[in-house]
Amino acid sequence: MTAPLLEVQDLRVEFKTRRGTAMVLNGVDFEIRGGETLCVVGESGCGKSMTALALLRLIPSPPGRIAGGRVMFGGEDLVTASMERMREVRGNRISMIFQEPMTSLNPVLTVGEQIAESLRLHAGLDHAGAHARAIEMLQQVGIPAPDRRVDEYPHQLSGGMRQRVMIAMALACRPDILIADEPTTALDVTVQAQIFDLLRELQRDKGTAILLITHDMGAVAEMADRVMVMYAGRVIEQGTTDEVLRHPAHPYTQGLIDCLPELGSSANADRVELAEIRGMVPSIWELGSGCAFRERCPHALPRCASEVPPMRAASASGHGVACWLPPAGVAA
Repeated sequence: MTAPLLEVQDLRVEFKTRRGTAMVLNGVDFEIRGGETLCVVGESGCGKSMTALALLRLIPSPPGRIAGGRVMFGGEDLVTASMERMREVRGNRISMIFQEPMTSLNPVLTVGEQIAESLRLHAGLDHAGAHARAIEMLQQVGIPAPDRRVDEYPHQLSGGMRQRVMIAMALACRPDILIADEPTTALDVTVQAQIFDLLRELQRDKGTAILLITHDMGAVAEMADRVMVMYAGRVIEQGTTDEVLRHPAHPYTQGLIDCLPELGSSANADRVELAEIRGMVPSIWELGSGCAFRERCPHALPRCASEVPPMRAASASGHGVACWLPPAGVAA
């Protein structure tokens, strides 16, 4: 097995507020290898996007800060790297597609200029070379008439085209790792499929590792090699896609899967209503001392109220789960 491109160890992020200090990421551990897709799933507020921002040191400070842990990339800890070094890494070695392209793209610059900027900065291209490369990238991501579109502004493009521009910007410098934060949010299913096809094609061509953040378990089934499930700032389950989707070991993961009849093990043709996970993700001020999922869990044990379950093996193949129940205890 190849060595990981990125290793995240005990990553913790805290925010200082008027109510006190809140830990929004608490002991996140994972790794990703070249050419693989790791999907991070969970409801809104679970810490998915915060994890991505922490990897690139984009946590707004103040009020936030990385309180501990390591992000090892190429033998270097990005947590302790200088901001000058981080500017060299961002958009070059590690790129990110943000969730909403209309707010991420600069409305007063053409899309070509925004792609060319990173090429001039990181690849050392002159104005003409960067402009030509921007046209090439627009063509590569499937935008028609790229020589014309390169001089258009974000508001002149459709939502799907703006997302493709974001992908072109992220891939312009051929990064080792691409972080895609809900890249198909608010896009229709046809465009979603096109974006996923594009990511897979670019991954095959360049060997780029993809960290895909999503709440869509269908996207996970389609794209992921491995899956990491987050809840209330912690990793509660991770393993290969087949292990996590077919043999979920955490009640929360089982609940997410049961929300999709085609993936849920209890689905059948007579089922009319989708299942739901009762309640909501707790506020960071309401986590208490035990398992954060205990109030919503149909299998909660007395010890869940006082002890946070550590990550342990759910199988011999690297499937891990942070739950006091044995894996069989949550199987349907």
